[in-house]
Amino acid sequence: MMSFSEIETTAKRASKAAGFSWGIAEEIGKSTRSLELFGLPGIINLNHYLKKIKKKHPTKIIKIEKENKTEGKELCPIYSGITFLDRCLELEKLKSLKFYNVSYPLLMLPFISRASEVMSKKILIQYNNSSFLLNFDKSIFSKNIDKQAQPQANIVDIEFIENKNSFSKQDWKELYKLSEETFVEESDSLKATAAGAGLTDND
Repeated sequence: MMSFSEIETTAKRASKAAGFSWGIAEEIGKSTRSLELFGLPGIINLNHYLKKIKKKHPTKIIKIEKENKTEGKELCPIYSGITFLDRCLELEKLKSLKFYNVSYPLLMLPFISRASEVMSKKILIQYNNSSFLLNFDKSIFSKNIDKQAQPQANIVDIEFIENKNSFSKQDWKELYKLSEETFVEESDSLKATAAGAGLTDND
């Protein structure tokens, strides 16, 4: 079995050989490692995508809006993902957005997962009957994920999830009340042994 370090290094070098700058290639290496770490088919999708663009490098995406498309061309998942990460704090106000005609869309996920951590918000991604819930770059919950390469997604839907508790106020109130039983009233003896007690201020 390949180590995650080997996966990252090889993905980085292959990406550079396919035409990406060393800086972008390094990000691709980290992202591929992240996909494999979460049990998602990063190597398969990256391998297919790099072979596809080897002779014709994709166009960079500079700006992200509510709806994103290029006439007659597929969007690059890597440039789209990097731009999303760079501008994620600006995009939050959109609540949701779409990318059309995305090539190998799984490759976008690690960048958006990192954006989830930057924004401190969960992000839901859906395409081709698959869905992914990105949790602050700590985990990715997936549903109906194809373990093979998915060459294209007609539409990639992205939604920012508002933060809210998973429990009711009543449950919290009851649990907090129970926790109060561990509280100890401060006595004179505790004050005498507390941090800093007995120290003399010589100033």
